[in-house]
Amino acid sequence: MGLEDLQEDVGVAVWKVAHRLGRALRRSGLRCEGVNLFLADGEAAFQEVFHVHLHVFPRFAGDPFRMEADWRVQERAQLDRAAAAVRGGLAALDAG
Repeated sequence: MGLEDLQEDVGVAVWKVAHRLGRALRRSGLRCEGVNLFLADGEAAFQEVFHVHLHVFPRFAGDPFRMEADWRVQERAQLDRAAAAVRGGLAALDAG
């Protein structure tokens, strides 16, 4: 089951559990100066276990965890096209 198949109420429950775990990590005595939540959906998103799951990572300054990305500023026209495409996707969901 991928994110596309996840019922919205189940997604809310997953988020609630991740939120609780993140808060617990900060109170656990483990080294936790921050928390990352990571959900991958599909092979192109580096998913290796093909069901919906949300990772909760405790983080601290200097830890070895890294995610590489292209953080360059994108052209305004490209951002506008992407935003329009997302609005179209939302409209398709609303149309059912």
